[in-house]
Order: sequence, then structure tokens, then C-alpha cells
Amino acid sequence: MKLPTELHSIAKKVLQLEAEAIAGVAAALDERPDFAQCVEAILGRRGRVVVTGIGKSAHIAGKMVATFNSTGTPALFMHAADAIHGDLGMIQADDFVIAISKSGDTPEIKVLVPLLKRKGVPLAALVSNADSYLAQQADYILHAPVTREACPHNLAPTTSTTAALALGDALAVCLLESRDFSRHDFANLHPGGTLGKQLYLKVGDLSRQNQQPQVTESAPLREIILEISGKRLGATAVLSDDGGALVGIITDGDLRRMLTAHAGRLDAVTARDILTPSPVTVEVDDFAVEALARMQARNITQLLVTEQGRFSGFIHLHDLLREGLV
Repeated sequence: MKLPTELHSIAKKVLQLEAEAIAGVAAALDERPDFAQCVEAILGRRGRVVVTGIGKSAHIAGKMVATFNSTGTPALFMHAADAIHGDLGMIQADDFVIAISKSGDTPEIKVLVPLLKRKGVPLAALVSNADSYLAQQADYILHAPVTREACPHNLAPTTSTTAALALGDALAVCLLESRDFSRHDFANLHPGGTLGKQLYLKVGDLSRQNQQPQVTESAPLREIILEISGKRLGATAVLSDDGGALVGIITDGDLRRMLTAHAGRLDAVTARDILTPSPVTVEVDDFAVEALARMQARNITQLLVTEQGRFSGFIHLHDLLREGLV
């Protein structure tokens, strides 16, 4: 069993080797124009990006496909071994193929490449060996040079898969920016996760599920307490007696402070006496994350919601917790 200090040293060496490999991939971009040409070629196709590989490269291909699809570039994964047993039929005329292989000389790749060329689709080779069979047959070379693996035996794909993964991410981001893929586009493709909710969930989507506690300025103390207790949001809006304009808020805390300030004459207390004027509000069409930011900035747990300046309801910290935004 290795000592903790030895393990720490091994881990640092692996990370250093992989970091150096990524730096080498970045430097290799200056050696040939293929990367930019590959981006332009993909943007010029109406079909999908089909990414293929075998072994650990197949896992990297699957991750690249997931990243492409989530950032606006339609893509699908094709296992190189399955391709020569029927899956080749998934490739359509206007698709673009990326084949990943460290050596570029694996038997399955050598069988697959002539079949791809017969399909007439553009082929990019993501390889470490730019002189390999795959690289020589490809229309574009995405060069990910790696001198050695992080594995002490220089066998297990480690550094090479990290380099390929990083180059795939660079390709995806270049395509994303070239397509002007926006935060809202991202939200449309990620509606179920927290990231998506941050970009599409509106205050009104949550506040409409809550009750709308409200009293007028002249409301007596009994009515205020019943409204706050009955609607169970810890506060009530205070509206003007005449036109229903929002004039303030009364919270549980305001009630407790009032009991000290008005002891002995509670029957005469009205909402006007204890409200907090100019309350913090948020509009129904604001994003829910904006409501969260305002709550955090002021250390409060609920906000009044307005619609075109008029009282519409409440949003509570619990609403945001329930949606996983906190």
C-alpha cells in the first residue's frame, strides 16, 4: 500500500502530464489549418455530426456527441465496430463524420474508413498520430499529439483520452459561438435541470401557485393577523384604501415589533401604523434567480410580486428551494 505522500505525488504527476498534453494540443493548432476548416465544413452541412471510435475512444465520442447536442450541433454516436455490422446505415448524405483513434491504425478503423469514403461524407480524424492511416485518409486532421500516457506502463488510455476530450470541447465551443447559440437556446435544450431553470423559470411561474395575502391601509390588527396566519406566507401586502395601489408590506417580524411599540392600545392599531413602506418587489416576468438574488442581498425570505407595478402575489424562499435553485 502506498503512503499518502506517495499517492499525492502520483496524483500530481498524472495531472501535470495531462495538463502538458492539453497545452501540446493547443500548440498543435498553429501547425495546420485543419481545425478552422473543419469547423467551417460542419457549419456548412445540413445534417448531423456522426462521431465514431472504439474502446476508450468510443467513450470520448459519446461525450462529444452529448456536448454537441446540448450546444446546438445535432450529433449522434456510432460505434466503429457496430458500424461495419449494420450501423453504417445511420449516416445520411449531408452528415459529417469524426473518427477518434489515438493510433489511427486500429483494424476496425481501417475497415470502416473505405466504407465511409464510399458514402461520400466528409471525414475528420481526431488522432495523436498525424501520419497514421486514418489521418492520411481523412479530409481534416484534428491533431491531439501525446508523447506518453499517464499510466506508468504507458498503456492505459489516460493522457490521450484527456487530450481528445479537450479538443472535442474546443470544437463544440467554436461551433456554439459560430452559431450564436444563446443562454436561452441552452435553456430550451435543458428544461429539466437546475441550469435550465435558472434560464427560463419566471417569478410568475411560482408566485401564481401561492395565495395572495393582502389588507388595506385601514385594516385593524385582528384582520392583519388573520390574513397572515391564514395565507401562511409569513407576510401580507398592504394596499391603499382607494385605488388598490401597493403601499407596503407587513411581516411576522413587524407584528412582533408592533406589540412592543403599541402595547396598551392595540385596538387602535391599523395596517398604516405598522407597515414597511416601499417594499422590495420583483416583477412576474423576472427570472426566478433574480428573486433569489434580491432575497439573499437583503436577507429576507419572501418578496412581493408585481405586474406592471400592481400587486400580483408573493414568491417565497421555499418556492426556490423546491425548484432546486438554492
